[in-house]
Amino acid sequence: MRAVVCKAFGPPENLVVETVEDPSPGEDEVVVDVRATAITFPDTLIIEDRYQFKSTPPFIPGGEVAGVVSAVGRGVRDFAVGDDVIGGRGTGGFAESIAVPAEALRPLTKGLNYAEATGFGYAYGTGYYGLKFRGELKPGETLLVLGAAGNVGLAAIELGKLLGARVIAAASTPEKLALCRERGADETINYAREDLKKRAKELSDGNGVDVVYDLVGGDYAEPALRALGWRGRFLVIGFTAGIPRLPLNLALLKGCSIVGVFWGAARTKEPEVYQTMTRELEAHAAAGDLRPLISRRYPLEEVPQALRDMLDRKLLGKVVLEP
Repeated sequence: MRAVVCKAFGPPENLVVETVEDPSPGEDEVVVDVRATAITFPDTLIIEDRYQFKSTPPFIPGGEVAGVVSAVGRGVRDFAVGDDVIGGRGTGGFAESIAVPAEALRPLTKGLNYAEATGFGYAYGTGYYGLKFRGELKPGETLLVLGAAGNVGLAAIELGKLLGARVIAAASTPEKLALCRERGADETINYAREDLKKRAKELSDGNGVDVVYDLVGGDYAEPALRALGWRGRFLVIGFTAGIPRLPLNLALLKGCSIVGVFWGAARTKEPEVYQTMTRELEAHAAAGDLRPLISRRYPLEEVPQALRDMLDRKLLGKVVLEP
């Protein structure tokens, strides 16, 4: 089979596409023929050895896949050849096939196709866990989303509206902001041209926003924190612009909370919460309440370019590999 291989840590340009040995199922494993794999920001970190989960070269990047079961190993009882499934093992997804432990698979989410389903938990799981459980977002509150035009940001807009919030989307270009409005944002801020804190305050009638959903970090985190109102919640999601240093006196003065959101760890740390929220999200997907936006589909040969475009912030919405 063909796959994208990381032979040494480094930038996306170092990745190679080559023929590797076909996977075979071990005990309690399933081989999945890949129909789609989400391309995500953590993939850009994993190949440079800058992510919390480590891999050792050579390895095939790519987290969660959606596809069709082509073989099952001894001991597998929940899946059969021909089943549509979704799941993964953290790496191995940028390939035509992958062997996955059966316990790491589940049936394809009802209401979603392969491309929509892969990485659904990464974007919508993070958003739902962050907004509903960690941020306790309530109907009528105001939500500010930074980095709103990417996959995770657009999911936060959808979920914010689903939870009854007024959503302000912040991004860096008119094109990105137009997309945010199309996907449900009530107001937008171009933080490349506008004062983020000042504009967010204006859009919240001077009171400040109730919840900040920060995917970006860097120089945008502090003005977003300053835009919070009394007892607001600042949700730490990611750091595409770098890890910020925040003045903690602001938390005291605003009576606000700075809250970490790590959906992946919740699976083991809070299994009941994880399972409940997964069921609720899948029900919303099946009902048509949530619909990921697939903006680009890449073949294997173009995965390195996709990762470079992601690092350069050229992508809108969700992008996938379709081998």
